[in-house]
Amino acid sequence: MGMEFPGESSEYRAARERLLEGEVELRRLTEAVAAARRELPPGGAVPEDYVFRGTGANGAEADIRMSELFAPGKDSLAIYSFMFPRAPDEDLPCPSCTQFLDSFDGVAEHFAQRANLAIVAKASLPRILAHARERGWRHLRLLSSAGNTYNRDYFGETSDGTQQLPMLNVFRRTGDTIRHFWGSELLFAPSDADQDQRHSDTIDPLWNLFDFLPEGRGSDWYPDLSYSSDAHT
Repeated sequence: MGMEFPGESSEYRAARERLLEGEVELRRLTEAVAAARRELPPGGAVPEDYVFRGTGANGAEADIRMSELFAPGKDSLAIYSFMFPRAPDEDLPCPSCTQFLDSFDGVAEHFAQRANLAIVAKASLPRILAHARERGWRHLRLLSSAGNTYNRDYFGETSDGTQQLPMLNVFRRTGDTIRHFWGSELLFAPSDADQDQRHSDTIDPLWNLFDFLPEGRGSDWYPDLSYSSDAHT
């Protein structure tokens, strides 16, 4: 390609060109997987019109049905299951989910131009909204699934309901029928030793950015809900 950065050695350039070949192959594979995903046959029909608790048009807490999450002319719906509470014995939100939603809040307004997006959690709506205010989220549609079985039906929690899981599901509406289109099943697929599941990595800027660093992702750091003021030094 004829690229050369200041001060680099011929050894670096040769290694970088070999890496670029791998990156090009990864791009091709990513495109092929995306195309295969789009060609999936119709998934199963949603068994019920789930009723969530959310914020109504007047700003008050209200029942919101799954069918109401589809805006006119937009027939795809992505739902992310937020681990809140994180574990059975605590009433805290998941820090990793939180960092992901910190980023996703900025994307949500753009995403809404083409499709529908909702974030669901088992915590009560007031707890979810309080956490959203603390984080400064402004664009996410936040819902409580405490009163329905959505999380259990779509693998947003373990079968016994004791542990929440960060599942991403996509649904498609055709006429009056809502069908499941795709779920981040890679979360449950066995991973190689020392590898993360990477089930939603393609839409998580943090971990992708770490992948560009010499240090990589590492294995001993995970997001937290807050950091000391000197963490950047």
